[in-house]
Amino acid sequence: MTAPAVPQTAPPADLRAELLDCLQVNLAWLARAEHGVSPLVLGARLEFTPRDDGPGHLPTVEAATDTHVERTAGALGLSITDRHTLPPGTGTPPAGPGTAYVVADAYYLPWVPYHKHAHMDHSFLLGRDASGRAVVRDGYHNDTPYGPARPGTWTLTEEQLAETLPDGARVYRATRTGVPQDATEVVPATATAVESYVRAYREHPDREEALARLTLETWLLARARRLHAARRAAGGTAPAVEEHLTAWGKLAEQAFLAHRRVQRGRPEPAGPLERLAELLHADVRVFTAPSPAWEAAPATAGAGTESAGSPATDALRTAVVEEAAAVLRVPAAELLAGRALTEIPGFGSFRMVDIVERIEERLDIEFDAADLVPENLHDLDGLCRITARAHRETP
Repeated sequence: MTAPAVPQTAPPADLRAELLDCLQVNLAWLARAEHGVSPLVLGARLEFTPRDDGPGHLPTVEAATDTHVERTAGALGLSITDRHTLPPGTGTPPAGPGTAYVVADAYYLPWVPYHKHAHMDHSFLLGRDASGRAVVRDGYHNDTPYGPARPGTWTLTEEQLAETLPDGARVYRATRTGVPQDATEVVPATATAVESYVRAYREHPDREEALARLTLETWLLARARRLHAARRAAGGTAPAVEEHLTAWGKLAEQAFLAHRRVQRGRPEPAGPLERLAELLHADVRVFTAPSPAWEAAPATAGAGTESAGSPATDALRTAVVEEAAAVLRVPAAELLAGRALTEIPGFGSFRMVDIVERIEERLDIEFDAADLVPENLHDLDGLCRITARAHRETP
């Protein structure tokens, strides 16, 4: 199936789609558009409650789909009044009153970058236009390994709609019957829960599987904390909170980098799991402090182990700049003139890893796993510093 036409309209500006996951965002769009509910109520309560699916399974903060849908609807003041399971090969969902909230396999949805790449539950809103044609709305906003997902509205033919649901779908309808969650609350993560969670990831024998899951976990945890901060930020965000959120973002980058390294047969970088435990314990202290009180934990081992004044050779610096410019699609001259990597649209964990791997391939070096922390990878000086060190130490 070819992708439907380009999106016709965007969701409300205050949907805050960049803060919501792929199941939350479309219930939030429905509640905002039809009932005037602020999506930020979904960030009112912050808690750490990983579920354990038993031996052999890694614990996860990602709730089961039906549970997540019910909780999200309840927080928005909605009730699921009807649910229908569409069996595989059935075709399109039956017509019904109002807008349907649909959960299906992203692998078959041509408007998201997961199309033909990854299987996972993904939501969208389904309605009809005046001519009876299917209208899909999807507010998901995220940068993925397969490209960016951005909100929009698409009109599909009946044939196209049927092709998006070969494995069936879950179809829900919701109405406003309650009061949205309002009061903010942080439930402290217990030492036992954190220790058990971290230990499961540290001791899992399949390191590639553990780090792949940890990448998703840290992304979910970081996004939930940004959402909670936005819910609290009526008068602006305190510097300590901003610093905390930055630390969570860096941890998600570290986890992704560690996964890619192990995936390529390289040594596993140390540090992400220890940092994860520190940040989980810091949540309640940061978000409930009456004034900025949290101090960032020391940089992960490996950062700053060489003086910033130790220059790489001109040849190495040229290689670093050229590879970074190629990945970020900007002129090398801009980077040489001092433009920060973090200021370039599209720079993030995926591009950061691409830069690292291209430098290694071009120079036939291998970075020390301890050097691969965000503190060294967010600017050219840091990249040049660890490149020079790897060049000296590579036989």
